[in-house]
Amino acid sequence: MENDLFEAAREAMSKAHAPYSKFPVGAAIRAEDGKIYSGANIENLSFPEGWCAETTAISHMVMAGQRKILEVAVIAEKLALCPPCGGCRQRLAEFSGASTRIFLCDETGVKKTLALSDLLPHSFETEVIG
Repeated sequence: MENDLFEAAREAMSKAHAPYSKFPVGAAIRAEDGKIYSGANIENLSFPEGWCAETTAISHMVMAGQRKILEVAVIAEKLALCPPCGGCRQRLAEFSGASTRIFLCDETGVKKTLALSDLLPHSFETEVIG
């Protein structure tokens, strides 16, 4: 089942706008509605004012009216098993739970599966702060 997320993330990566870092990244989210929302990193000359792939995918999900992430796949062209950056880990936590599965991919598919709590063990909790 995670293969469809991998394919969507890989397709998204091919649309990345990364002229400065030359580091294309793609991400795909399966939301509570079962649909997949994908995104690529989009850089800006005023670095680091661009968007990460995960941020772009979350934006698509939110604009579709969804608020719950079930699982995520991430792929980077030049780094196998590229985890989300720190900021994106917190963004993902905003819309998911500690057990949300994060699939780290290389060019051939999913190679490692982690829980969000493995990547961000002490995230801000929206129930406490918000």
